[in-house]
Order: sequence, then structure tokens, then C-alpha cells
Amino acid sequence: MLTFQPSPDRFFAHNKWCAFLSIVLASRFPFIRKIATYKTWLVLILVAIFCVSSKAQTDEFGDAAADPVKLFERGQGAHARHEFEKALEFYEQAIKIKPEFPEAEFQRGNALVSLARFDEAEAAFRRAIDLKKNWSLPHSALGALLMRRERDADATTSFRAALAIDPQDNVALRLLSEIRLRAGDAKEALDLAKRATSGPDAPTSSWIGLAIAERANDNKPGARTILDRTLTDEPTNLAALLERSDLLIDLKEYELAIADLKNASKVRPNDKIVLSRLAYAYQQAGRAEEAAAVAKAAGLEIQQASGDDKNKVIGTPEEIEAANNDDRNTSRRALEKLIEKNPHSAMLLARLGASYRVDDPARSLELFRKASELQPTEAEYAVGYAAALVQARRFVEAANILRQVVRLNPKNYTAHANFATALYEAKQFAAAVVEFEWVVANKPDVIVAQYFIATSHDYLGEYPEALAAYEKFLAGADIKTNQLEIEKVKLRLPTLQRQIKLGEGVKKKP
Repeated sequence: MLTFQPSPDRFFAHNKWCAFLSIVLASRFPFIRKIATYKTWLVLILVAIFCVSSKAQTDEFGDAAADPVKLFERGQGAHARHEFEKALEFYEQAIKIKPEFPEAEFQRGNALVSLARFDEAEAAFRRAIDLKKNWSLPHSALGALLMRRERDADATTSFRAALAIDPQDNVALRLLSEIRLRAGDAKEALDLAKRATSGPDAPTSSWIGLAIAERANDNKPGARTILDRTLTDEPTNLAALLERSDLLIDLKEYELAIADLKNASKVRPNDKIVLSRLAYAYQQAGRAEEAAAVAKAAGLEIQQASGDDKNKVIGTPEEIEAANNDDRNTSRRALEKLIEKNPHSAMLLARLGASYRVDDPARSLELFRKASELQPTEAEYAVGYAAALVQARRFVEAANILRQVVRLNPKNYTAHANFATALYEAKQFAAAVVEFEWVVANKPDVIVAQYFIATSHDYLGEYPEALAAYEKFLAGADIKTNQLEIEKVKLRLPTLQRQIKLGEGVKKKP
């Protein structure tokens, strides 16, 4: 917390004035000198009290009324005692006296965050940034607030601004690493996490962040080493216990995971998140009765989300119902709560990934990636991951995944359709034709597939085949649904027909 040295000048000047006033009164009014000694002292004391009380009455904040630095220090004292309303009052009084006071604006923003007055806090942080351009702390504090409000893109801008000023701003490094991990950029997340732990005074939270990033980069032994060391130093660190238990479940070391979660439940008794994870670990270890007992003690239920035992989740009936709500925001909040309790549920991760596919492709991609890694043999999650890759325009990666899916699931229509699209966008037109022909053969009403078959032949220079496919497309196209493609085809046909007459684009015989 920021501190300043108080100035004693005001206090001493005030007391000197009271003494001076007492002397003047004694010299101007002779009768005072005639009063007995004890009475003289009584008068002088009363005069001094009058001076002090008159000073206090003119200022509800005491002798710091006109000193913004002292008001700021009082605000910090109240802040340290978690008296946020009082701290805010002192900060605002300091700013009223000294409008250009960036430190007070910054601390005012922190107090407002503690009071959940987020809009005002954001304005305070931005004001502090305007007043002091080369100060990283308000940038990183603003980023943390924006991240808390699910504005990751804006938070990223703030964190990068903080790091441009101070490359070792620990808050910015740690939280930006978390954002990049959510966005699917595990490599940059790891680089940022390493930087956050490079200093001699790196906090424990930075080391836990590094373990998470190492795990995301498939360095599970490295992640385990960090977490083991952290828990040796701090055996009751809740975040480290939960992260190591997750890692141990990944490694199928269920008994060790159960031990960590039991220790976590001692640190935070009756916490539903901890107990739900403990129930899940028991369930994975095949200890169904203990899983049910823990879930019941926590007021939870092991609910069947679908017909597959793999899709059992731990949560309340209200959470399950909310997760199935038609309102997207309601279902997302419920899914996120359920994922906290069921971090290894591929089904929940995929559901949330599907929700974010259009408006946040990066987050959707990361969620589907986790789901696919948890259950690599499930075509649904692999297809979802590939579809998210297509949405992110990472077509070659999507095609590589879907090639395996259609090989193992030759009748999966969604996999074939996404595979065809990925191949087409990756400009692998010959392979795309094969996939689009499979789509047409299985769903003749998907007439737009004929358009992609035609354009694939066209790009390959196979003009007669392209013309035949264009004609099939025009014969079945809907004027409203396929208007853009129809116009393109009509513009292309005259030139294509002339090229065919000239003998161009004839597919060579093998």
C-alpha cells in the first residue's frame, strides 16, 4: 500500500497560535493578571481548549482537513482494516482538495472494487492512468477488474499496457497468462507464467499459475514438481491442493487425489466445490458408496445427465435445470458452476464450448480441446473441437482431426460435413470433392454442397465436371437461400462454356 510522510508543521503552528492568543489576552486585560495563579492557568487552559475545539468543529476530518496527504494516509489505514466505506470517504476528500492525485484515485478504485461498485472503480482506474502515464499498477488493476467482468479482450489490452511500462508487473503477467490459456494459446501462457516466477519474491499464486501452464503444455511431470514443492512449503494452500488433485486424477492416481481433496476439505469445511470434487474422485476410483455419501453430505446429488455413465455430473437439481435453460446467459452461468464441481466432465465442457462457438471462438476452441482430451475416443467432442478450429479458420488442423474421426466413424454426417468444409478452405480441393459427394449422397437436399463440388472442380481446372456440377446446383438451388451462389454461377458460366469449347480444362486420363 502506498504511504506518505505526514508533515508536522500544521499541528505545531496551530498550538503556537493558541499559546500566543493566551498571552495576548493576559496582556490586554489587566484583570486577568490579578487572578490567582491557579485561575490564570485555568483561563489559559480554557483558551487552548477553545482553540482546539474550534479547529475540530470546522473540520469533520480533524487536523488533516486541508492536507490531502494526511487524508490519503487515513484512507489507507481504514483500507487496511477493511473499512472500505470509510477509506473511500477519506480518498474522495483528498481528491476534492487535490484533484490531480493519481495515488488516491488508484486506491479509491481498489476500495470501490471491494464494495462491488465496478463501474465507478473502472472510471477511477482510468482517471489514475490519465494522471500518471508511466505507472503500471492502475493498468494491471483495471485489467483484473475487466477480467472479473468477463471482458478478456479489454483486460488483455490493459495487461499489455502494464507490461509495456513494467515488464515484471506480476499481476499483469499472472492474469494475462490465465487469459492466454483460456484463449488456447498455451505457449504464450507458459512464457508469461515463467516470467511471473522469475523474480526472487514471486508469490505462491504465480507458481501455481506456472504449474497450470505446464500442465496445459502437456508437461505433467513439471507441473507436479512445482505443486509438490509448493505444498511442501504451504501444506494448506487450497489452490495448490485442488490443482494437484486435478493433475492426479488426470494421471489416474485417484487415491492420492482423494488425499489432497480431504486436506482441502479441512482447509475449507463444507465447501461444495471441494466436496463435489472429492465425490467425483471417489466415483472415478470406483468407490461409489463413498461418492454418494460425500455428495449427500454436501447437499448435492449425482445426477444422470444422459444415458451414459461417463456423463454423470455432481450438482443440485436447480443447477442441472438452469444448465438446460433456453436463455444462453443463464445456462452458461449454470454450466460454469457445474464445471467447477466437475472439472473433468467432457460433456459439460463441450456444452459450454458449443455455447461460445459463435461469439467467442477462442474460448469455444479451448473448451472443446479439453473435452476432446478427456474423452479422445468420443467422436462428438473431437468433431466439436474440429468445428471450433474451422470457426477459428485453422483449417489444416481441423482437417487432420476430422480425417481420423471419419475413419473411425464412417457414417458420422457432422464429421463428414465439417471435414469437407475444412478441406475446401484449406484448398485441398480434390479431397474436398470426395467429402462433398458423400454429403450429397447421404443428404441430397443439402444443395449447396453441389456448389462446392462445382467450384472445387473449377479451381482444379476440371471444367466439364465443374459445368455439370454447376448445372445440378442451379437445378435445385433456392432463390432465397442460395441467391449469392446463384449470382456467382451465372457470372461464371459464359466464360466457363467458352473455355470448354476451346478444349480447356479437360481432365487428363490416368
